[in-house]
Amino acid sequence: MNDHLAPLLTPEGHALLAEVRGTAPADELAVATRLRRTHPAELVSAALAQARLRQRAAAKFGEADADRMFFTPNGVEQSTRASVATYRAERLKTLGVSSVADLCCGIGGDAIALARAGIRVLAVDRDPVTARTARANADALGLADLIEVREADVTEVDTAGWDAVFVDPARRGGRGRVFDPEAYSPPLSWAVGAASTARVAALKIAPGIPHETVPADAEAEWISDAGDVKEAVLWFGTEPGAVRATLLPGPRTLLGRGLPDPEVRPVGRYLYEPDGAAIRAHLVAEVAEELDGGLIDPTIAYITADALHATAYATPYEITDQLPFNVKKLKALLREREVGILTVKKRGSAVEPEELRRKVKPQGPNSATVFLTRVAGAPTMLVGHPARP
Repeated sequence: MNDHLAPLLTPEGHALLAEVRGTAPADELAVATRLRRTHPAELVSAALAQARLRQRAAAKFGEADADRMFFTPNGVEQSTRASVATYRAERLKTLGVSSVADLCCGIGGDAIALARAGIRVLAVDRDPVTARTARANADALGLADLIEVREADVTEVDTAGWDAVFVDPARRGGRGRVFDPEAYSPPLSWAVGAASTARVAALKIAPGIPHETVPADAEAEWISDAGDVKEAVLWFGTEPGAVRATLLPGPRTLLGRGLPDPEVRPVGRYLYEPDGAAIRAHLVAEVAEELDGGLIDPTIAYITADALHATAYATPYEITDQLPFNVKKLKALLREREVGILTVKKRGSAVEPEELRRKVKPQGPNSATVFLTRVAGAPTMLVGHPARP
């Protein structure tokens, strides 16, 4: 991308990108061979590489935007999903924010969402290729009037005069994901300091951050999209000490109330699997109260109840069987029920779902869900199926 972005921004580059749009991997060699007869080989390779990245990015940005944007491999992997970025931008707008210093902006995913919300953005990244890509994306989507891209070290940028600061530090190193917030680049402690320079600040962090590392004056929010936990955010200038789980689409937000752990109960007719954002935010007790339910085990985030309730914060299953962990008994039960479509979920079990599926060899027209878990400390298999309120 370092040498190939500029040629792709020329009329020839745009025409070539349009021509290779949607090229299947199996067809790349033939397409490349044909196009190299009339175009420079490096430009053809760059266009095909960009087409592949755009296809990958469609899941995050939507096909319409992805087909106009420019990406790097890391940019596709690490950028914020558009639905999450849009939610955050709308929240900042609701807080009265009209300008944001977006530090560690990457390829510009958050900056795009902020600008579309009518917010003026200073987008900063120290990597030259990444900064050029962010600038190209602002131009491609017609947002250059609202987004100023600056290639700079974020620790040297003066954020005075901006309503809000948003920091998305790098959480990957040479050996993969970084779990220690002080090993982020820049470190979380620096980001917290940067937050103090603005009226409102949002710091994007890994969802697995230990709760004890959350600053006392921050609000902590965990966000999931379509059931998948995407990120956590520390907010400053909002509600100090608040904890919330936000589910997209929606948004639907569950606010922590400091409830004690739910009581442990025998497995009832229904089992509820809380959304991952509620689990990460330690708000299982709030979900259980809404369902008038209890836990099946003090260390397991499964809620049991005797009644079926409609809730956005958990997925309900009707339980038909409860067995001590025994593969032979489960195999016999599934054979008797003619179960060929088997969903295996686990929480608190060392057994891998694929391993269990191989052993029971499901066959038949019916479907079932098996939960490998613990009930009051005992390894247990719960069999059931999704329930619809």
